[in-house]
Amino acid sequence: MPTMDYADRFLGGRGIAAKIYWDEVPPEVKAFGPENRLIFATGPLAGFKGVSGSRCQVCGKSSLTTPEYFNYSNLGGNWGAQLKLAGYDALVIQGKSENPVYILIQDETVEIRDASALWGKSTVETREMLKEQLGSSVNVVATGPAGENMVTFASVLADKDASGSSGLGAVMGSKNLKAIAVRGSGKVKAANPQRYRGLADYARELRTGFSMGITPGTDQGMKLKKDYCYGCTGVFCFRGTYKASNGKVGKYMCGSATFYLLRARKYYGESNEVPFFANMICNEFGVDTHQMDVMMQWLSKCHRAGILTDENTGIPLSQQGSLEFIETLVRKIGLREGFGDVLAQGTIRAADAVGQGAKELLTDYITDSGHFALIDGPRMYISTGLLYATEPRQPMGQLNELGSLNLWLMWAHKQEGAFVSNDVFRAIGRRFLGSEAAVDFTTYEGKALAAKMIQDRECAKDSLILCSYLFPIMFSRRTDDHVGDPTVESKILSAITGNEIDEDGLYRIGERIFNVQRAILAREGHRGRECDRISDYNYTKPLKFDLHNPELLSPGKGDEVVSKKGAVLDREQFEQVKDEYYSLRGWDVATGLQTRAKLEELGLKDMVEDLERRGLIAVAGRTGK
Repeated sequence: MPTMDYADRFLGGRGIAAKIYWDEVPPEVKAFGPENRLIFATGPLAGFKGVSGSRCQVCGKSSLTTPEYFNYSNLGGNWGAQLKLAGYDALVIQGKSENPVYILIQDETVEIRDASALWGKSTVETREMLKEQLGSSVNVVATGPAGENMVTFASVLADKDASGSSGLGAVMGSKNLKAIAVRGSGKVKAANPQRYRGLADYARELRTGFSMGITPGTDQGMKLKKDYCYGCTGVFCFRGTYKASNGKVGKYMCGSATFYLLRARKYYGESNEVPFFANMICNEFGVDTHQMDVMMQWLSKCHRAGILTDENTGIPLSQQGSLEFIETLVRKIGLREGFGDVLAQGTIRAADAVGQGAKELLTDYITDSGHFALIDGPRMYISTGLLYATEPRQPMGQLNELGSLNLWLMWAHKQEGAFVSNDVFRAIGRRFLGSEAAVDFTTYEGKALAAKMIQDRECAKDSLILCSYLFPIMFSRRTDDHVGDPTVESKILSAITGNEIDEDGLYRIGERIFNVQRAILAREGHRGRECDRISDYNYTKPLKFDLHNPELLSPGKGDEVVSKKGAVLDREQFEQVKDEYYSLRGWDVATGLQTRAKLEELGLKDMVEDLERRGLIAVAGRTGK
């Protein structure tokens, strides 16, 4: 179908995928049912060099949560650019093959081929076998044994070890689809090439002149080779690959690089290559490392409590941190062997199945929906409570908008060259989050507007699609006030399409996309305010740790630095923040349901009748029937 039927209102990426999903996937469809859609979607910036906009969104109904919801993930590398250069903005997959297959896309030629020889192979083996057969220029995204066996947190892996989470690897496996190989020979052209090049240079200049200093692995003496995604300039990016002593090479960065790091150090008493091998094992089987992190914390608690042992699980729980432990755990989960079949359901379902008090050991490292909770939690930042409560997954892109906090922490620790002071951080709050109060984490003021602005901006960004490490450009050493420029994205889009759009216009599209997603989730069981919940421990258990801010530091008045150690959320005040949030969204404050007026204002009138029929529209403060 022509993309132009969607592009003016939804751009691409998550926007187009969400609208297609709304139109084609009724709420009664199951995640592993043939009628579920698995959607790979690029954005209007894909294929262009210099702006890091060639990412790909993968969307569909996932079994990761209960109930099953529409979900999404975002992967980098080269695969999205190749799909675009082959002439396609999105690929929508439905049905189920009787036998294992892979899809081969070469420009206008699309084939479904036998994948019997690939079934049971790892993601990396699959990729290399297809490259050997089809040529090294082909780009491959594949699911591993975990996806074939429909492990609820199975991922997909593409070239450059770009991974996509949210359990969508299991959806791919449920369709007997092993891989998608793409090779494109086309080119993309901006409507105004000179303006585009100038904006790409401007964005690069804003990001130069500083370093986050957070490249994982370097403190172990591990040398990483830079390995950027298609079209990335490499400025402010720490993406890299590592070559181990046994010759194995793979991506090593961010959460997948660090999820096993402390465990291995504790077990061996020193730094070594085991965290890298743990990362690669998860990649090869195709499992999400954030989900593995959550599960290992629960397994450790169950082992200490005597509920789970090496003997009754067949997993060396007493050796967590060792290479043998992670190899055994991932293999048993990926192949659904023995106790691995229980764990393949996800941590919360596994706790239910084990019983014996295992569920009581699910504490503040996991959300009620089963996601990793030790990143930018609501006890620390307050506004992130709304992000966690209203999204079907851990909202990493949205949480990353607090990335400027990392630069502020450098200033708080008086590191040389740090420039994001309290004053600069407050100025960033005014420009990007609606108020200075948005970055005062000791007050509830300004948090509702900040959450709305973050969500609208991120929905637009996930539809362009731009890298979360590089956009939005919230801070810069090159500007007089060290505040970045939120107009860059809309200007780049205007230069590429030739259709002028400003910052507010782009956010308006993001707001529309967020409302489409909200309507989808409502139709699938997320009933407004009653489901916009965060875990009770946020109100009762004092804050002790946050992965991105271990000392729990926050800007205070003037140049003061304060600690939020021991903080809990005030339930009544957080409910008042939700009141303000619903009001800003134009939704019904009492129920958190969308209104006819707001959906029509956003050009989504076609969705209203379906929602009204299901009693999911609020009118004049009352639920429509």
